[in-house]
Amino acid sequence: MMKRWIGLMVVVAALLGFSGVGPYAQTPKAGKYLVILQAGKETHEGMARAVHAFLYARELKEHGHEVRLVFDGAGTEWAEELSNPASESKIKPMYDEFKRQGISEVICDFCAGAFGVKEELEGRQLPLTAGYEGHPSIAQWADQGYQIVIL
Repeated sequence: MMKRWIGLMVVVAALLGFSGVGPYAQTPKAGKYLVILQAGKETHEGMARAVHAFLYARELKEHGHEVRLVFDGAGTEWAEELSNPASESKIKPMYDEFKRQGISEVICDFCAGAFGVKEELEGRQLPLTAGYEGHPSIAQWADQGYQIVIL
């Protein structure tokens, strides 16, 4: 009876992907994530959202996932401040690390203009995107299999 029970447990474990080495036998499939930062710079909450956008993007990248970060709405102000070599922002080192890791950034063309940072961003040759009515096309990313995280 015990052998049957153990055999049954082995079959169930195999079907569920358990191997006895770590929690799962199978290596998780690398995903694709689009992290959208819409928070501005003017509040403590906005800074917390920016910090977490970089934190989430970095962790996903470290786990082998494809990651893009979109600066949208008031978030375009962060793109301008952090891409400025003279920036003294407390989170500038996070942005610099994000760039070193090769995480792609996308900046909303319309919002960069609306928040008065477009000229500076164009001067730094950063990628402004206007795929849907002047804004980044979310459907384009979803169609490519990206999971969308908005902060």
